[in-house]
Amino acid sequence: MEPTRTAYGIWSGGRFMHFGEPLPDDRFLGVIHHAYAQGIRTFMTADVYGVGVADIMLGRALAAYPRDSYCLVGAVGHDFYEGKRDGSKGYPRFTDPALRGPEKYYDYLKQATEKSLERCGVKQFDLLLLHNPDSTGYSSPAVWDALDRVKQSGLTRRLGIAPGPANGFTLDIIQSFEKFSELIDWAMIILNPLEPWPGSLCLPAAAKFDVNLITRVVDYGGLFHDDVKPGHKFGQQDHRAFRPAGWVEAGNLKLERMRSFAEAHGLTLLQLACLWNLSQAAVKSVIPTLIQEASPKSKPIEKKVEELATLPELRLTAEECQQILAIGNNHGCMALKGGNPDHEGASQPDRWTLTPELEALAARWSIDPRQDLVCLH
Repeated sequence: MEPTRTAYGIWSGGRFMHFGEPLPDDRFLGVIHHAYAQGIRTFMTADVYGVGVADIMLGRALAAYPRDSYCLVGAVGHDFYEGKRDGSKGYPRFTDPALRGPEKYYDYLKQATEKSLERCGVKQFDLLLLHNPDSTGYSSPAVWDALDRVKQSGLTRRLGIAPGPANGFTLDIIQSFEKFSELIDWAMIILNPLEPWPGSLCLPAAAKFDVNLITRVVDYGGLFHDDVKPGHKFGQQDHRAFRPAGWVEAGNLKLERMRSFAEAHGLTLLQLACLWNLSQAAVKSVIPTLIQEASPKSKPIEKKVEELATLPELRLTAEECQQILAIGNNHGCMALKGGNPDHEGASQPDRWTLTPELEALAARWSIDPRQDLVCLH
């Protein structure tokens, strides 16, 4: 199956990414069953989540259903087999020269994909994503030749790329479209009405090169679920606790200005965010994070699944999209990852200098890195 309009990510439910309450096994699996029962047919995992445990959990949940009844998306790229975890920075990318050279990329990718499939209890992914690549992953023919060999071996039907986990990588993902569009079927980016920048900068390139987009963080840290209000208390390890102070208050003020658009179409705010994304060029699938907030008054995660699953077949008008964009405009609100004019010194796994090649690419796509890719506030 191709990825469907709505998708479920295994990071939902708080077990493998720190968002809200981590669900116990029975409810965690039950939410996945509920998503399937409600009609969601695309499920995504990543091998590094829980160092393989996420694959196992998703495999357990999906074992109850015929394999041809759902789309399974996998993601590989962090080497937790030979690499050593570097604290909060996580495991190294498999392209780290301290681990291997280009001649070994295929061996690693084939092994990682096979092991992920084995944990999921299936023989093939419908889509395999290159997960959180470094600059080599975006630009090296050796990486994409190796991924193509993985596809030709029958381990996946399609290939894609998933930048992250932080925001940015704008020029880098466009570069990958330009160089490897014949191999890249799908890409996953961050996009939502409160966070249109910088993801929207790569939409024209995705459309030109016929790359379908899956958009994550559609919920904007849970705000579009409409149960994170000013004064909300996040857990000590909750990722959202590290956002700048005041983001909940500022976001809710903008949400109230968007609420009339949802009410006009009989939508929840989450559904509005999903449909705004799907109204953009090249966006074909939405995969919000589904969170069980710690507050006793919060919306049950099962209800959030139902809102996603019942997303109507509706496309917002260009005028509505533009008006919502004007409310949510976040241009220049943060420092970005990837090729960036603010970076100096040696390349990091998630940030590097703006090379002449990237400068030329920016000019081709009418992007001014020093205005469009830097923190202005």
